[in-house]
Amino acid sequence: MSTVLLFDGIIINFIGQGLEEMNKKTYLPKQGAIERKWHLIDASGKILGRFAVEIADLLRGKNKVFYVNHIDCGDFVIVVNANKIILTGKKLDQKMYFTYSGYPGGAKLTPYAVLMEKNPEKALFAAVKGMLPKNKLADRQITRLKVFREDKHVHSAQLESVEKSKEEKK
Repeated sequence: MSTVLLFDGIIINFIGQGLEEMNKKTYLPKQGAIERKWHLIDASGKILGRFAVEIADLLRGKNKVFYVNHIDCGDFVIVVNANKIILTGKKLDQKMYFTYSGYPGGAKLTPYAVLMEKNPEKALFAAVKGMLPKNKLADRQITRLKVFREDKHVHSAQLESVEKSKEEKK
């Protein structure tokens, strides 16, 4: 232990730590060691953009301790009640969903009022995809997003297996 005398007689004690003692290695998980969880999220009454941020963070794995942006360590996300998502302000009338076929004159603009009525899953999917990075990693991450219009979904077996494994660990 070392002691340092500062001005006006104030004494500070500190413990020095040498470079030999410090751990200077970053833990990078192997692809096979990553445990992917299943999250069931109800979208009723949630705001589209804020909700898409939460989903994107789960898909990327930002909630995990060993998150690294260049490794795919995200979880599966099941979203139900996509038809009950809300948009704030005048976005329902003014915001447009843009698609382009690749041909001249192939641009299509669809108002979000029509899109939310016809296919609310597509609106949420587009919002989440826009919040992921624009690279090959995002293409793998977006495949783990499962969006359903109503509260019924086909992934009940995965959720049951997650609950059983939690019970076995206890």
